[in-house]
Amino acid sequence: MKILVIQQKMIGDVLISSIICNNLRNAYPDAQIDYLVYSSTTPVLEGNSSIDNIILFEEKHRKSKRELLKLGFQIRNEKYDLLIDAYSKLESWILVFLSNAKQKISYKKPGRNFLYTDNVAFEPFPKTNLGLAIERRLSLLEPLNLKIKIDPIPKLFVSDKEDKEAKDLFYKHNVQNNRKTVMISLLGSEKLKTYPLDFMAKIVDHIADNANVNILFNYFPKQLEEAKIVFNKCKPSTQQKIYFDLLGSDLRSFIGIVNQCALIIGNDGGAINMAKALNKPSFIIFSPWIEKKIWATFEDEIHHVSVHLKDYRSDLFEHKTEKMLKKESLSLYQEFKPDFFNDKLKLFLEQNLS
Repeated sequence: MKILVIQQKMIGDVLISSIICNNLRNAYPDAQIDYLVYSSTTPVLEGNSSIDNIILFEEKHRKSKRELLKLGFQIRNEKYDLLIDAYSKLESWILVFLSNAKQKISYKKPGRNFLYTDNVAFEPFPKTNLGLAIERRLSLLEPLNLKIKIDPIPKLFVSDKEDKEAKDLFYKHNVQNNRKTVMISLLGSEKLKTYPLDFMAKIVDHIADNANVNILFNYFPKQLEEAKIVFNKCKPSTQQKIYFDLLGSDLRSFIGIVNQCALIIGNDGGAINMAKALNKPSFIIFSPWIEKKIWATFEDEIHHVSVHLKDYRSDLFEHKTEKMLKKESLSLYQEFKPDFFNDKLKLFLEQNLS
């Protein structure tokens, strides 16, 4: 049996959609399971034995219709028995159309249901604490009636070499090994997903004041100036706990570093999802325009906690569409004071650092 799973999106989406591959492997241990993703996301798939081949969707496929069609015919030549499209946008529709797979599964959407043999309802509300991002992916397995216990948890795999390199990096930076380490998801993927820097500094101060921990900042080199702003706004006593220059050289080394941490706190995004896949407790600060119900996965108010402005100022969201909220996101962020959830964060630290 040959299976193709499609997820042309960013790191968090690719990692979460890998649960489709993991459950298919349990159900069909001898199948060939291939995964089509962006090349930038492949580090989160390393070591995953549920995936036989990674097919890259590259920039050329987006820019050139010829290259996209070429990829479609390559997929057709593989003669897949089953195709699961977790992306379900125009680019994947073209690939699905050309694939000639025997069974094709995706979400039910007006105007393109004819492309698939099975169209699954795109649920608007979560039914469990898994969150919609997980539940929607798992729903794509329902037409298969798999005779296995479904595992909803994404997995990341850290090699012994990567684990040792991370520990060596901690040693090189003189990280105190007699206290636990907290990772701060300092910046979102864009400004509209980034908690205001002066507020974030107060959050870091609050962590340092309430826990005797080492503190790491997650940021890319191109975000150095923003990271410095947060650092400089922190109190001197907090700065002493921050290992500002302890960074991974690439995504795999970052995964190794997170694996050494006790928990993660900060902006929603790929770093949070990677930490969860490493079984690390998380405290997420959501952007005002992002729907918490989708990405607040595994919420239990103990190990996985999240906060959203709507939790505290629901009046600011009345009669507003997602488009309106996105446009007003920066001004709404200014209403999202750290004082709203300081007690909740303190409890989270107590429950997960004891």
